[in-house]
Amino acid sequence: MYSPPRKDFVSLTVGEQHSRNYNNGKHRRQSCWRKWKQLSRMQRSLILFLLAFLLICGIFSYPSLTEQWRGVSDRSVEDDWAEIDNRGLRPVPPGVVPKVVSGVIKDAMPEVVPEPQRPNIPILPKPPAMKPILNKRGPPTMQKRGNVSDWQVKEREEPVVKREEDEEEKGEKTLISWRGAVIEPEQATELPPSAREREVAVPADPAGVAPLAPVSDSTVDRLEAVREAFRHAWKGYKQFAWGHDELKPISKSYSEWFGLGLTLVDALDTMWILGLKEEFEEARKWVETDLSFNKNVDVNLFETTIRILGGLLSTYHLTGDSLFLDKAKDIGSRLMPAFNTPSKIPFSDVNIGKGIAHSPRWTTDSTVAEVTSIQLEFRELARLTQDPQYRKAVEEVTRQVHRLEGKHDGLVPMFINTNSGKFTHRGVFTLGARADSYYEYLLKQWLQGGKKETELLEDYLQAVEGIKKNLLKKTSPSELTFVGELSHGRLNPKMDHLVCFLPGTLALGAHSGLPADHMDLAVLLMETCHQMYAQMETGLSPEIAHFNLQPRNGRDVDVKPADRHNLLRPETVESLFYMYRYTKDKKYRDWGWNILQSFNKYTRVPSGGYTSIGNVRDPMNPGPRDKMESFFLGETLKYLFLLFSNDTELISLDKYVLNTEAHPLPIWPSTS
Repeated sequence: MYSPPRKDFVSLTVGEQHSRNYNNGKHRRQSCWRKWKQLSRMQRSLILFLLAFLLICGIFSYPSLTEQWRGVSDRSVEDDWAEIDNRGLRPVPPGVVPKVVSGVIKDAMPEVVPEPQRPNIPILPKPPAMKPILNKRGPPTMQKRGNVSDWQVKEREEPVVKREEDEEEKGEKTLISWRGAVIEPEQATELPPSAREREVAVPADPAGVAPLAPVSDSTVDRLEAVREAFRHAWKGYKQFAWGHDELKPISKSYSEWFGLGLTLVDALDTMWILGLKEEFEEARKWVETDLSFNKNVDVNLFETTIRILGGLLSTYHLTGDSLFLDKAKDIGSRLMPAFNTPSKIPFSDVNIGKGIAHSPRWTTDSTVAEVTSIQLEFRELARLTQDPQYRKAVEEVTRQVHRLEGKHDGLVPMFINTNSGKFTHRGVFTLGARADSYYEYLLKQWLQGGKKETELLEDYLQAVEGIKKNLLKKTSPSELTFVGELSHGRLNPKMDHLVCFLPGTLALGAHSGLPADHMDLAVLLMETCHQMYAQMETGLSPEIAHFNLQPRNGRDVDVKPADRHNLLRPETVESLFYMYRYTKDKKYRDWGWNILQSFNKYTRVPSGGYTSIGNVRDPMNPGPRDKMESFFLGETLKYLFLLFSNDTELISLDKYVLNTEAHPLPIWPSTS
């Protein structure tokens, strides 16, 4: 069999006669397409994904586009306050037991206080999304004492634009710090809206009413700014946390500590002083109908005394309403079992329903500030009720601490044992957490009693000398004077924000006849506390500052990552109030005004309330923590209002002492 015959041939393609260039582009395109089609579907998808990813990265890395898309959160707030009449409410003269008034007080509130108009403030743009920052700081035991403004305006009458609110679930452990500041892990913030997203429509002005005057930095404007800030905080509390202890403004919920309406009671006298009649009346009604201490709940003796008992006694003195005195008697009597200890040094916790007191599970110690900063309130309760048991209990504590061994030039350790009645953890001395208000109450008890109790004065003067000898240092490069901590003979250049109560206390003592150099030290420390705010990018102080003793990066103040939070604390504005009252130096008012503006810029929550923040060094991402402490209304805003007020008889410092929660109690008349 033969194989098929082969046909050999040659194929030749000849171009056109005048063609000079050979072009095979069409064949190349067909070849590329053929190769693309030969790839598997997964290979083609992967290549397309990589190309898209590179394109997106290129766009976001382009500076001009990124700048346009990034929210600007650190612009300053434009001030646009209306001039409002500044006539405030007048308190009942101190030292005199007010005439008892039953029922709701309507006539007691002076009619001269006008209902202020809401300020006219523009709204700044929305900052970028914030990542939660975990804070691992805080003692294992419960200890005490611890963005843009969205103010409602009428620039134009446009519809209200609703916005979506970002809320994240929180499942991490709570840490508790001094002064009852419950430190919870930072959470995703509810971002402030931009001006375009949220312009609040306000009813037009009534016919015949003149338009709002241009903004100025006048005293009237600043007073109204504080009133507006209080109303905004109260709006959030009323809407989301009414009758509960504390507002969580971002999650629009609340937290309970004792279940006693802590924020509401703490803010009663603030509302009276600010002249907020409507808010005071609704709060009074809640106290009358809903506030009950007949509860099976453990409360902290110190915190309940300074916030609840102090707030009720103060409001009674300002209003003359017997409702508040009756409630004060009730809670005062329920706290007395705390003093049933072998040493008479009180337990830290007491069940106000069962009448049983105890130490925390983890220790038999109480903190020194805890047991020595309840005297003003119980002494005043004894005077009003004519029941000496209250005064005897707290003054026995004072006498024991007075004669205890373990002090260092008048400085006291931080802990005291309820069984032995002796100091523990000796060798560490601070004016910060766990010891701060011991020194404050030495002076204020002496003033409350009419400057008659010499032991209190001696202990206070010795302590001030101990501070000057052992704790004072200067920073580099600016020579700022600060109060450090002494630990077994070694000075730690660390200062809590809590220590900023000291300039005001020193000024109060100097004004009351104590050495003039106390005032000189107050001026120096006030500058340092101001710099703890001014040197931070947000204009807000950290919880703890560390100071440089040697030149380092041109900065005096360093802040460790765990200490960068701000809890809306009052101590600096408290001292600014005292310093302005006694010096009339306007810079103290300006410093306070800057602090209020920073609160409004970085801590104000659009739906109502203010929140503590986690990072005062990062204006782009301050890290809101979703908690408004009761002392923001009870102390911080009250001291700001008193700082800006020209009325020195509004809580006269010659007639009142303010407890460590800013509740004014009368200086006793000479016959007491």
